[in-house]
Amino acid sequence: MENQNVRTMESKRRIEARGTGGTGGTGGTGGTGGNTTGAAVASARTSLGGLAEWLEKRRLRRSDDDWLTPVREEAARTCATLGLPARRDEAWKYTNVAPIARLAYGPTPNSPNVSAARLAAARLPGVDALRLVFIAGEFRPELSDLEGVPPGLVVENLATAIATRRERLEGVLAQVATTGDRVFSALNTASFVDGAYIGVEKNTTVERPICLEFLSVEAEEPYVSSPRVLIDVGAGASVHVIEDYASLDAGAVFLENALTEIRVGANAHVEHVKVERTSERAYHIAAIALRQASSSTFLSSSFAIGGALVRNDIHADLDGEGIECTLDGLVLASGSQHIDNHTHILHAKPHCKSWELYKMVLDGKAKGVFSGKIYVAEDAQKTDAKQTNQTLLLSDTASVDAKPELEIYADDVKCTHGATIGQIDEEALFYLRSRGISAPAARDLLTYAFASDIVRRVEVEPLHGAIEALLLAKLPQSRELAGSR
Repeated sequence: MENQNVRTMESKRRIEARGTGGTGGTGGTGGTGGNTTGAAVASARTSLGGLAEWLEKRRLRRSDDDWLTPVREEAARTCATLGLPARRDEAWKYTNVAPIARLAYGPTPNSPNVSAARLAAARLPGVDALRLVFIAGEFRPELSDLEGVPPGLVVENLATAIATRRERLEGVLAQVATTGDRVFSALNTASFVDGAYIGVEKNTTVERPICLEFLSVEAEEPYVSSPRVLIDVGAGASVHVIEDYASLDAGAVFLENALTEIRVGANAHVEHVKVERTSERAYHIAAIALRQASSSTFLSSSFAIGGALVRNDIHADLDGEGIECTLDGLVLASGSQHIDNHTHILHAKPHCKSWELYKMVLDGKAKGVFSGKIYVAEDAQKTDAKQTNQTLLLSDTASVDAKPELEIYADDVKCTHGATIGQIDEEALFYLRSRGISAPAARDLLTYAFASDIVRRVEVEPLHGAIEALLLAKLPQSRELAGSR
């Protein structure tokens, strides 16, 4: 590992590295025939657990008279065909979603009362941004801030965009993300009510970041929230987007099933930052589907801190020459948290570059998973790809599964991948203690040094302090550490 304060521990290591073979599909979704969404949902009762009844109720409440109806019906049929994934499914080998299936889901809270003061206290501090705010999946215009939207930029809730901008959305929404073998993406498509739409015209530079705040609250029964985000960036444009998933109530129990589609035009620059800090009794399942055109640049930073069970998927399609794609991630987990990151980068054309750096800090009985695959097609000559996963175990009961993969069909490429697992270096710990720093504070200082470089790679500099505060809050001696900075 690059960080010399971490010692590799082969005895703790559980890594699979595969050079061939793919994830493979599950076959077709079945004939459409005369099926209806209702019939599809009914047939899914046994395979979707408590989500089947919830999906049927959602369908009955929704007016299926918009242009997305055929797409929603196909997604519902996919849900019925696939059911929830089991541990025998390769992509879900290390993550058990049975707790999600066992829950009985009630209605989503209806327009919960959230004051501006309460919202401000929960917000990532110090970031001047355009904002869309959603509470339990419901768009709240009175809490949002869209003052000063520049020419060439559209920021609005997705339900409005679907109703008024069909020509702009029809070739993008539910087209970048495929649902053929991804049941949670299909579930989102079949059920989402609202979300966010960001449209950037070609050659438009958006100076202020755009923050999408998805906030959850406590309810009498567990509920499901299905945020949907569409980001469509024209050629030569530039934008920074933040997705913040947070809980206003520490005890909130819910399933958040989010799906983000991003299309990046030629020569465009997009930074996407996701912060997940939901209740540690919540389930957060999310996917990002990315499609890049020639000579575009995309930077992703993912910070997973909250949640009982968290799964993040990124599928990046580099569909042009000269593309650069960077995927960074940081996991901070403790207690019995389970956080799983999956990435898949498809190099389809020549002269593209991708870099991945995912770090995990695991304490208590926490479980971390990283599965990253780089696929290089036959025509993707001169590909330059690097994938790195590093894990710091802070306890003997924390565990990690890492599966880096390369699948290469081109012969003129430079590709590397690797995973390392370690604990705090005892020599570095001794050095800090000899300088008068207590053992817990020294441990936290070394942990902070290991994790903080991911934070510093974020381009939106005001976010550095906000995310570092979240990092310090997870460290037991954060006050002493903050005082020494």
